[in-house]
Amino acid sequence: MMAGRDSTRAVAGGSARHIPVLARQVFDLMLPRDGGVYIDGTFGAGGHSRSILNVSGTRVIGIDRDRNAVAGGFALVEQAAGRLTLIEDRFSNLEHVARGLGHEAVDGILLDLGVSSMQLDEPERGFSFRNDGPLDMRMGGEGPSAADLVNAASERDLSAIIATLGEERFARGVARAIVKARAGQPVATTRQLAEVVSGVVRSHPGELHPATRTFQALRMFVNDELGELAEGLAAAERMLKSGGRLVVISFHSLEDRIVKIFLTGRGRVSAGSRHQPELVHAPPSFSILTRKPLTADDDEVSRNPRARSAKLRAAERTDAAPIAGDLSHLLPHLPALGDAMKGRS
Repeated sequence: MMAGRDSTRAVAGGSARHIPVLARQVFDLMLPRDGGVYIDGTFGAGGHSRSILNVSGTRVIGIDRDRNAVAGGFALVEQAAGRLTLIEDRFSNLEHVARGLGHEAVDGILLDLGVSSMQLDEPERGFSFRNDGPLDMRMGGEGPSAADLVNAASERDLSAIIATLGEERFARGVARAIVKARAGQPVATTRQLAEVVSGVVRSHPGELHPATRTFQALRMFVNDELGELAEGLAAAERMLKSGGRLVVISFHSLEDRIVKIFLTGRGRVSAGSRHQPELVHAPPSFSILTRKPLTADDDEVSRNPRARSAKLRAAERTDAAPIAGDLSHLLPHLPALGDAMKGRS
């Protein structure tokens, strides 16, 4: 299941204090040093960036597609006295961002995936079902919203999205209920959608709210979070200098799978495949630092319960050339957002 970054309760319904997950492990693996340049591809509340900046002489490029997160980091920009640059953009564009700032290579890149507690805390953003608000869920504010998707996609596409990205076993029933509900009036608010889902999915006290998985799936799809991840990993490979570190924290099984396959494929001499025949005899571009993902210990979980979902993988860049190739094989088979918007049944 998806938790979230900088969060103690970053599920689809809760507010939380901004606590960076696995902060000690990130710092230890990133090995920030005086003069080093680091990219925090998911700036959020700035917890990890602040830790890196605590090392004298480091510089950080913070990227976030959420302009509220960027605005919230202005105080840290001032404190860093020129060592922190904040950019509103997607982390898949980190190569373009870094080169635009005059950096041909960097010493470390962090991707801390998931939704932030700040986004969950704002009802008008539409990420949470705990407080009623418009059914939006867009991290950057551009493109179709979750409401647009819910009211336009076919029952088949909705079912596939909710089953795959939400891992919801009642996805067919949820999709059917959504289509039935929108026939009367558009599903426009988080409360409306939560009520529709709750009519299909039941839960017992202490379990996840019935709408958690559906909200997760819609958010991931609207924001193309898995596609962003695949592109971001490839961009990180191109931008890291030899010896540079890549650290990725994921909160969802599909995210962790993508990271694992990407790093495993680039952490050994490849014989190629039907997906990427050009990888024949390509030398490894990464040296794996975490043979198994690192997870939070009992102490951190007690202080930050949602940290139990976090998995951290890290690798060090070798001096081999980046490995080009199509990464579509890393992604689940789902309709494109534009196609889903045309498919109302």
